[in-house]
Amino acid sequence: MTAEHPADLDEAAYWAAAEAEVASAPSAALAKAMPRWSDVARAEQLPPPGDWRQWLMIGGRGSGKTRAGAEWIGAMAMGLPPLASAPHGRIALVAETLGDAREVMVEGESGIRAIAMPPRPVFEASRRRLVFANGAVAQIFSSEDPDALRGYQFDAAWGDELAKWRHADDCFDNLQLALRLGSRPRVLLTTTPRPIAILKRLLQDRTTATTHMRTAENAENLAGGFLTAMNARYGGSRLGRQELEGEMIEARTDALFDRAAIDRLRVRAAPAMRRIVVAVDPPATATKRSDACGIVAAGIAADGTIYVLSDGSMEAAKPADWARAAVRLYERLEADRIVAEVNQGGDMVEAVIRTISADVPIRSVRATRGKWTRAEPVAALYEQGRVRHAGSFPALEDEMADFGPDGLSDGRSPDRLDAMVWAITALSAREAEPRVRGL
Repeated sequence: MTAEHPADLDEAAYWAAAEAEVASAPSAALAKAMPRWSDVARAEQLPPPGDWRQWLMIGGRGSGKTRAGAEWIGAMAMGLPPLASAPHGRIALVAETLGDAREVMVEGESGIRAIAMPPRPVFEASRRRLVFANGAVAQIFSSEDPDALRGYQFDAAWGDELAKWRHADDCFDNLQLALRLGSRPRVLLTTTPRPIAILKRLLQDRTTATTHMRTAENAENLAGGFLTAMNARYGGSRLGRQELEGEMIEARTDALFDRAAIDRLRVRAAPAMRRIVVAVDPPATATKRSDACGIVAAGIAADGTIYVLSDGSMEAAKPADWARAAVRLYERLEADRIVAEVNQGGDMVEAVIRTISADVPIRSVRATRGKWTRAEPVAALYEQGRVRHAGSFPALEDEMADFGPDGLSDGRSPDRLDAMVWAITALSAREAEPRVRGL
């Protein structure tokens, strides 16, 4: 600020002068008062040196990835040194869903609009774009629709939570083909790590610059006690190393399911199904500490191949909520039946579902064997190439790749996996055929 603060000027006079300057020229005054991002950011949050095409920022939850991405995009759009030497007029913003792009990247607490100096960029919801004061435009895209990137061209891009993208490879490839404006088009990819094919591919690419961040490094911007609580619960576990330390944790060697095989057989869309089921693995209670309610849909094609179609699982859901979600998925996919495990709730499970839809066909199943034993035949079908995923289901696939003889490494119940096992078991079971017996 231009208001000086000599020793003989009292505090009231200083702040009166400061407030007058902000009132008369808020944008200029704030710009002078606020330190530059490059002066306060950690080294890992700033663009690395070198002639890179993609910058891969891998970090734990709350490590400052979103703030770094928003600051970089704001600087690129406005041409703010030292992050940018000139304005970049055409920018792509890619997230798992359009909702994530808007609520996290654009409007979130650390999003582009929140950290921008006035006049802040304007979000035009109907056109799915953010317009900056100098005319630069940032268009938002969803990983659910990789082909939406066709026809566009950009000179910069930011992709958030790459490891959660639904069609990661196709989306990344289409984004790369669209980065063709300017003298040096670049993309920043921020993500919590998961051992998926696209991340491994980028880490091996010589045109990728990589930075790593830990949640603890951003402690001053996190709620008091958060790190203590998280370390007490997850410290040293596979989940903690991945979500807090930002480590790339490969699938455990004793896991029942092979993540690489799932990736290899994945398809973007399933063919016509001759039968579809929605499986529900309900929790015993509906508190915040309850297990998730596993809700997974799968179908079987004419050639006998089974396709996982949707993971609609819910965290800490009340019975009416998960029942409604299961029925909606059943109706959306035009499924043939809901398969519901009744170990936890008995007749209540079917009764709750029927309060949502009285006529929906329900088959109750009861687990009489352990989770590993029930899952083994399904794992064999995966190994034989008889089960494929139509799309990407990160949370479900994380459970599958982390499911060993002792369950999940962090002790959670594999509810999504359980629901998937029930769905595939129902589809793979041979239907009883009429037989004629002679006497």
